[in-house]
Parts: sequence; C-alpha cells; structure tokens
Amino acid sequence: MEFKANTVLITGGASGIGFALAERFIQAGSSVIICGRREDKLKEAQSKYPQLHIRVCNVANPADRTALFTWATETYPGLNMLVNNAGIQQRIELQQKPAWETLGEEVAINLEAPIHLSTLFIPHLLHQERPAIINITSGLAFVPKANVPVYCATKAALRSFTLSLRHQLAGTPIAVIEIIPPAVDTDLGGKGLHTFGVPLNEFTDAIEEQLKMGSIEAT
Repeated sequence: MEFKANTVLITGGASGIGFALAERFIQAGSSVIICGRREDKLKEAQSKYPQLHIRVCNVANPADRTALFTWATETYPGLNMLVNNAGIQQRIELQQKPAWETLGEEVAINLEAPIHLSTLFIPHLLHQERPAIINITSGLAFVPKANVPVYCATKAALRSFTLSLRHQLAGTPIAVIEIIPPAVDTDLGGKGLHTFGVPLNEFTDAIEEQLKMGSIEAT
C-alpha cells in the first residue's frame, strides 16, 4: 500500500493511533481528513498540521455517519481510503447492571460505525484509484480481557466482518486491510491506563512498513 498521493478519511483521527496514521499519510504527501466528536481536539490536531481537513462527527449516530459520507465524497471526490479507527474502551462490571446506553454506545462506535461507513463508501471507492478500507481491530479480538468485555466483543466482531468484507470485495479494486494493535501507549479507555503499552510512534512505524510491503493484516 502506498502512503503517498491518497485522499484519506480517518475516523477518530484527532489522537492516538488515528492521529499517528494521519501524520504518516501527511508526511508522505497525502491529503487527510479526520473526524471526531470533539471540535477542540480536531482543531488541536489541525494546529500541528494546518493542511489537515477536519469534520465534527459522532460516528455513534447513524445520521452523522450518512452526513459524513455525503460531505466527504462531495467535498473530496478523489477520496480513496477509509480508515475505520474511532473506538472507545470501557471498563465494565456486568454484574452491576450497567445501563444499556453505556454498552450500546460502545457497540455503535466500535462495530456499527465501521460496518455502516464501509457499506456507504464501497460504491464510491469502486471508482477510485488504489482504493482501500482499513479497519482497526485489536489483539483483544483474539484473547479477550474480562474487564473490557464489550470492547473485546466488538473488536472480535469487526475482525470477522473484515474477513467477510475482504472475501466479498476480492474481485474489486478495493483492498481490505486490518490493523491489529497490541496494547499501545495511548489514552484509550482513559488517560494513563495504557502507559504499559508499546510506544505509539514505534507501533505506527512498524505498521507503516508492513503496509508498504503489502501486508493485509498488520500487527
């Protein structure tokens, strides 16, 4: 996969792995659009890279997802890559009867959004050069961690969807790529909770090299 000469949309791209990927694409000469729920975080990212395009969007909301698709394809008709990166991780004790609104938000952001956005963008991507859908799953899709049960379940489901999507799109120009992070030093789940993880830049450098070599499952 080439990092240069693309137009890339990254959900949840204002921080963490999403922003690190945005940096790599920008540095290679691609045009990058990032979206997220918090305008202040998007503007903070844009202050570091003024060429970043930003869009406030809550991908938990189906109407926001549809509006994002319409805006992105009309404003950037050459958009050829979708990176489904937005995700939340909640520590949940299931025996304490957590509110469904809490659980449902995690399902909507981590699983419903990538599925919905993929299906929205596929018809557009079919007409682009070097199109790709990149889904960010997790090592926890393989070995779940009991205190983040919904996160693990959504990432396992997203991996399954990615495999099926790759099979269905095998006869098309759209590459379907999965990035499978281990624990990475980001603010996923809350500030300071992932400091034991792999340094973010070290992880992203390794991912970049694997993708450039043509890997469809990068870890």
